[in-house]
Amino acid sequence: MARGLGKGMSAFFPDHENSEDGIQELRINELRANPYQPRQHFYEEAIEELKQSIVTHGVLQPIIARKSIKGYEIVAGERRFRAAKAAGLKTVPVIVKELSDQQMMEFALIENLQREDLNSIEEAKAYERLINELQFTQDKLAKRLGKSRPYIANHVRLLQLPEKVQQYILADELSMGHGKALLSLKAKEKMLPLAEKVMREKMNVRQLEQFVQQLNENVPRETKEKPVKDVFIREKEELLTERFGTSVSIVKNKNKGKIEIEFFTEDDLERILLLIEEK
Repeated sequence: MARGLGKGMSAFFPDHENSEDGIQELRINELRANPYQPRQHFYEEAIEELKQSIVTHGVLQPIIARKSIKGYEIVAGERRFRAAKAAGLKTVPVIVKELSDQQMMEFALIENLQREDLNSIEEAKAYERLINELQFTQDKLAKRLGKSRPYIANHVRLLQLPEKVQQYILADELSMGHGKALLSLKAKEKMLPLAEKVMREKMNVRQLEQFVQQLNENVPRETKEKPVKDVFIREKEELLTERFGTSVSIVKNKNKGKIEIEFFTEDDLERILLLIEEK
């Protein structure tokens, strides 16, 4: 789950929570969902609880929206909107703001991240959309959202998983940790079968990491069979694999050797280099 951001909605709307200025009652059928909403699933139980609260107390916090060609688009408060609609309300309190598409995307992401319940795949797709549509680098996005660059990069990497595995994470059947471990698997065609094995056998992340390491060590090579590594080298490989979030191999010959760190994209390489520079 996502952790709250240092920058909140109040940083962009400093007066919207404490002032009644600008609040107006709008017909609920004039409002429509934010087209940049990162959340793909709305939990029915949470909507039902909010609905019961609205029936008893009304909508206590105004919805934020912007004017569009057809009515208004919700910037923040889609769950309040859904719950109010389910409660049978005809109107809801709304603050109307003039916002660009970029601001709409940022605010939708920020509001959900602050609630700490965005799924890691939803979060990753939101980051990727901001990067692609607003032409942000991962570094610029990290600074904009008050996150570290490796944090952004680790989430975006999840989108390299097979679509079905992403759906398992989206459904909370697998964790982000499982996803990161699967990404270090050398035989990419085994990701989906292994993900399903993890769910069947209820493997935790550590067990999966160990299993992936075993599979990677057994990947056939055209060259001569490599010697069995001693326990010390394997432990160091495990530590580095966990540190960099990708497969790391240590090759030692007498008094010298080399460390091989696997990466898949330019962004992945930059993420690893940044982690190295941090030390």
